[in-house]
Amino acid sequence: MVSTQSFGVESGLKYLSESQQALQHRSPNQELLPLTASVNSSDRLEIGGCEVTALVEQFGSPLYILDEETLRAACTQYRDAFGRYYPGESQVIYASKAWSCLAVCAIAASEGLGIDVVSAGEIHTALQAGVSPDKIYFHGNNKSREELQLAVENGCITVADNWRDLETLAELGQLGVSSLTGGPTRIMVRFTPGIECHTHEYIQTGQIDSKFGFDPNSLDRVFTFISQQPSLFCVGVHAHIGSQIFELQPHDDLAEVIVQALTKAQSYGLPATEINIGGGLGIRYTEADDPPSIEDWARTICSAVVAACERQQLPLPKLLCEPGRSLVGTACVTAYTVGSQKVIPGMRTYLAVDGGMSDNPRPITYQSVYRVLAAGKMSAPLTETVTIAGKHCESGDVLIKDAKLPECRAGDVLAVTATGAYNYSMASNYNRVPRPAAVLVRNGEVNTIIQRETYQDLLRLDRLPERLGAQKLKVKS
Repeated sequence: MVSTQSFGVESGLKYLSESQQALQHRSPNQELLPLTASVNSSDRLEIGGCEVTALVEQFGSPLYILDEETLRAACTQYRDAFGRYYPGESQVIYASKAWSCLAVCAIAASEGLGIDVVSAGEIHTALQAGVSPDKIYFHGNNKSREELQLAVENGCITVADNWRDLETLAELGQLGVSSLTGGPTRIMVRFTPGIECHTHEYIQTGQIDSKFGFDPNSLDRVFTFISQQPSLFCVGVHAHIGSQIFELQPHDDLAEVIVQALTKAQSYGLPATEINIGGGLGIRYTEADDPPSIEDWARTICSAVVAACERQQLPLPKLLCEPGRSLVGTACVTAYTVGSQKVIPGMRTYLAVDGGMSDNPRPITYQSVYRVLAAGKMSAPLTETVTIAGKHCESGDVLIKDAKLPECRAGDVLAVTATGAYNYSMASNYNRVPRPAAVLVRNGEVNTIIQRETYQDLLRLDRLPERLGAQKLKVKS
């Protein structure tokens, strides 16, 4: 790695960590780039020992580049921290909505993590990735009957979010629907803990006014109902307060509330011995962001749960958590190729790239802020202030406003950092643009984990009625 201290001017190198410590001592969520990021002798950015510009030449752009070592380091830090700070049993579960694909789920599972899913598609992906069903937790505020049956038959744990969930699960049990083992359906009960935190309103989930979870005032009725259903086996309770959170105090508060809910469940004779405190730890999208480390977050959660159990005179329950963004977010960069440029004198310079809101909808959805690097000239001075515009027919398709870059021209490769969470998973085909490829890099080895869509893929599910009389033309695709 080239040290930023070698240069007297501000360059793309300033976004590389100056730390030379071993990778396992750095918290991935606190880095702007993957842990393996370096600059080679040609002044080009490398991730996982692979040159970003060379990857674009081979695989095209836009291109998601996922660093396996960073993802595994985050999994390990979560798993080891909970093992170190919590005297009882614990389980880390990957919230796969952040990025659900076979490779990511398989890596998380190989590190001993469970998988949090919110749809039949995510259940299917986790199962196909080899995840054990007893480590798959099924969430969602509007699960269909078919999705619930799929979860039950495969032996997944279902997180009951509302009365419709409970009534449908009870009905399936009465009809004899059960897992391959023939046992009762294992469930957790999700409730809103009434804890608000400072994050975007769209990703707050802990306040009472939320579409997720039972109102805490209804828990007596909920636990009474479950206690009367022999086909339901309530293993514990779940609560989640939101996402991209930098504060530790709300998680401390959550421990007291969720332990009280577990005590109430047990008072109804339910075999509840697990608590799931959700996830929500933030990551560093810009140099101004200062999230707690994975270690500090885990220490806070574990200490708070132990203290709450002591106050309630409750044996330590199994402790579960569900990180997503902080596991995969900073493990990925997205590479783009520069195209057109528009200069508005005295106002703004637009630099357009070959992607945009179809591969990263977060800026237009959440007004999210990212950082960008010129991957082929990392030590060049940041002399230009430009707006990185996407290629889509939408004025709001802007990835980054007022980005600091060296002088760039058509054909240059840009790398946007921290794009592992909610980029591919929220990608679309807006303007009939094929979704990008994704590659996994490690120690100089590269593997395709998601193939680039083709124009034929865009038409695969289209159907043209014969009455429209369309003629098939020979076209080049």
